[in-house]
Amino acid sequence: MTSSDKKTLLVVGAGGFIGGFIVAEGLRRGFDVYACVRESTSRRYLSDPAIHFVVLDYDNSDTLGQQLAAAAPGHKPWDYIIYNLGATKAARFSDFNRVNYQYLRDFADALEDENLVPSKFLFMSSLSALGPVAEDGCYAPIDNRAVPEPNTRYGLSKIKAETFLETRRSLPWIIFRPTGVYGPHELDYLMMVKCIDSHFDFGVGYKKQMLTFIYVDDLVAAMFDALASDKTLHKKYIISEPKAYTQKEFRTIVAKALGRKFVVPVKLPMWAVYAVSTVAEKIGALTLKPSTLNRDKFRIMKQRNWNCSVDDAVADFGFTARFPLERGIAETVKAYLESKKAAK
Repeated sequence: MTSSDKKTLLVVGAGGFIGGFIVAEGLRRGFDVYACVRESTSRRYLSDPAIHFVVLDYDNSDTLGQQLAAAAPGHKPWDYIIYNLGATKAARFSDFNRVNYQYLRDFADALEDENLVPSKFLFMSSLSALGPVAEDGCYAPIDNRAVPEPNTRYGLSKIKAETFLETRRSLPWIIFRPTGVYGPHELDYLMMVKCIDSHFDFGVGYKKQMLTFIYVDDLVAAMFDALASDKTLHKKYIISEPKAYTQKEFRTIVAKALGRKFVVPVKLPMWAVYAVSTVAEKIGALTLKPSTLNRDKFRIMKQRNWNCSVDDAVADFGFTARFPLERGIAETVKAYLESKKAAK
């Protein structure tokens, strides 16, 4: 198959954790893949010579359309766009609005102004866009019928972006709301793995918490399956392994993968975590370096119920999680141990 015969795919936010996996899967599936990056973006996981790089300045809306038009294949729209660009932590809360909403708005405007609207546009939102909508003590699964009540600045920026897309019916959008995404190269869950590797597991609060996860390969496979389906246009999907886990179950699975027989569980009171989060956030604001621990992150950790329903995704494009947590953690820990060995 020649390059001109292939479907074209533009991956926006290709340099991030998930972005590298999207690009790799697009190439594996035979797409002609274009990777949107900033000038400063690391290309460590974007080394395949078949990748077409598109360098964009998201902060300059005046030139964004010109840059996209110059990179478009044959000056025609890409067949598909996966919009994976976003900030999950920020030194200033206003950055969430700028990166997660304003960049999307400017990008959508540029596509329409340059006649580059694709056949389908998949936007990566987050389960945090819904907020703690099922915190009633019964741990009922969250589904897409829930009225969004985001309680974090991150979640607010995501629901704002979703609402913007809903006003653009001319844009053939699909919205994904994944739960916590983990896998090789991801950093937040890696911190938890490292703690357990050091024989400690830190939990927040004393009330039972139900956690959900999605392995990066399963999330990426779902993206391509949704793009290929004729039932997904202008719909939203929660993406998760259809099973919730307690902190103890998570700890046991990680400890087994690491070969750790003795791990000390440490429960931290909410007030202490909030105090540390506030201080870490202030330091991050002063140094202009986003802190992993902040008040937004505290509210996410405080939420007790992350159990969710993926019935819509199963019905519309046959979604399945091929990596239950035990298998996904085994792959994640394997990559962690290899990098740990290489660093010695």
